[in-house]
Amino acid sequence: MSGKEWVRFSLLGLIWGTSFLWIKIAVAEVSPLVLVGFRTLFGAASLVIIFVLTRNADFNWKTLRPWLGVFSVVALINIAIPFVVISWSEQFISSGIASILNSSVPLFTMLMAPLFLKDDRWTLPKFLGLAIGFIGIVVIFLPELGQGLNQNLIGMAGMLLAALSYALAGIYSRRYARGLAPQMQSFLQLALASLMVWTVTLLFDRPLVLPQQPITWLALLWLGILGSGLAYILFFSLLHAIGPTRTTTVTYIPPLVGVLLGMVFLGESITWMSILGGLLVIFGLVVVNMKELPRLKFEKPAAVIEEEIIK
Repeated sequence: MSGKEWVRFSLLGLIWGTSFLWIKIAVAEVSPLVLVGFRTLFGAASLVIIFVLTRNADFNWKTLRPWLGVFSVVALINIAIPFVVISWSEQFISSGIASILNSSVPLFTMLMAPLFLKDDRWTLPKFLGLAIGFIGIVVIFLPELGQGLNQNLIGMAGMLLAALSYALAGIYSRRYARGLAPQMQSFLQLALASLMVWTVTLLFDRPLVLPQQPITWLALLWLGILGSGLAYILFFSLLHAIGPTRTTTVTYIPPLVGVLLGMVFLGESITWMSILGGLLVIFGLVVVNMKELPRLKFEKPAAVIEEEIIK
């Protein structure tokens, strides 16, 4: 990656790393549907303001209309489903554990990308990385597996479902969403996801509880403007520059940020098995990005070459 890509990559990881803390704060007062409804609404609105102020020529119906079908799918599997599932899961598990399990996104991407993308093939490092990462996930789940079905286990399973949805979205976007500016891609998926989530919320979330506390509004604004609007501009620019597998390795960063913030601000504790499992997942992702060792070429001794010439 170039220097600019590394800057975007690091900034995206830091922003998403803080998201788990703000989700935990917001979901203490509002439902996951209301949280995601406001998050997507604020994210889309912040982009509209930017487009108007900068007089972005791409922000018009003629440019966006042909992409509505593609980004309806992206909005569903990259925002609506994973955002709601993550917010729901954090009602039962700590923000630190949520951030660790979210780092499994590249493992799912690596497993499925070669089935759909010709330029993203399986290699020996990828298989090794997948095996190591899978062991890490099992280690994280072990304490809960011994206690039978419980809310913590269900919440952790929800995080894996969200990770799978993110992985599918990255692959789908790389294949079908090329050709539209990253900021327009961000706006379309946020606006369409907001429409989807608010429709479901108004129909099924009864009674509808709106935020009352200032800290909740701050969390929603942060999640919308930074965690969604800015973050997805960075995400799509990286996606088309370096590919889905390498882009989703941005999830190396959020566990470190998420665990630290959860411990400092929420008083969360983390078990050594969760730390070990998280390290195994991250190590697996490092292995994925290793280049295969080149085959060594041995020169024949001069005596052998001389003998072959004589023959």
